[in-house]
Amino acid sequence: MGHHGERLDRVAAALFPEFSRARLQAWIKEGELTLRGLAARPRDPVAAGDVLELRTTLSTQTAWAAEERPLSIVYEDEHIIVVNKSANCVVHPGAGNTQGTLVNALLAHRPELRTLPRGGIVHRLDKDTTGLLVVAASTLAQRSLVEQLQSRSVHREYLALVRGVPTGPDRIDVPIGRHPRQRTKMAALSAGGGARPAITNYRIKKSFGPYTLLSVMLETGRTHQIRVHMAHKGMPLVGDPLYGGRLQIPRGVSGTAIDALREFKRQALHAISLSFQHPDDRQIVSFEIPIAPDFVDLLTALGDSSEE
Repeated sequence: MGHHGERLDRVAAALFPEFSRARLQAWIKEGELTLRGLAARPRDPVAAGDVLELRTTLSTQTAWAAEERPLSIVYEDEHIIVVNKSANCVVHPGAGNTQGTLVNALLAHRPELRTLPRGGIVHRLDKDTTGLLVVAASTLAQRSLVEQLQSRSVHREYLALVRGVPTGPDRIDVPIGRHPRQRTKMAALSAGGGARPAITNYRIKKSFGPYTLLSVMLETGRTHQIRVHMAHKGMPLVGDPLYGGRLQIPRGVSGTAIDALREFKRQALHAISLSFQHPDDRQIVSFEIPIAPDFVDLLTALGDSSEE
């Protein structure tokens, strides 16, 4: 056993990744998560060959209300729901966003999601990022998808429009953590101090003079990862005031493109493709969707400008 000698709560977090460590600690204290068939304490050590058993009843997310809202479902079955998230849509309820979220709409569509942690959400897209997101619709899928995300076997590709001209394909391997002074932001930091490993790969898809459309692939899934890493490289995403500052129009951009840039009120980021092992039969499933219409309009305006 690879966890010999470790604390029970740490081993439980590794074996039951779909649940938070705080929840697992509570179940240990309540005797619902046992070690060798006996009640234990979170700090008790685990030995090779020990058996952990979890017997509990999942409560429902009563605080999260179901709301009949439009959902763009790309695919669904007993175990998974793949959605095309729109812009200006928060994924799940939180402080200041108790209604109008994707989870609120999902609960109306599939009420059984109440029994799953975070309503089946296993990864997120920022409020104004569009595109593909997979939701777990069963306990089996919850565990499988979390394991795949942790093992970095889920393939996620994004299209990102940045201000700047990279020299070629690249890989950004810079830890990300909470900004030391601006707590609403993340930042590229040195290892340690709460920063977690973060790896982003990208390649040039198309150039538009001073702007570049990138194909971006994530190896990790940190909060705001693409936005932080691109800003760190000096290529902030178009429309991202949090990491790119105020709108700056380089010389040589036409009036039509300037208008399009000013009207684009979100970060230019779209989750275009997604592939993973299906939790049930373990076969690889892949999904791809067109670019969001407002993003298409922006690229068209920039393309017309670069051809003038």
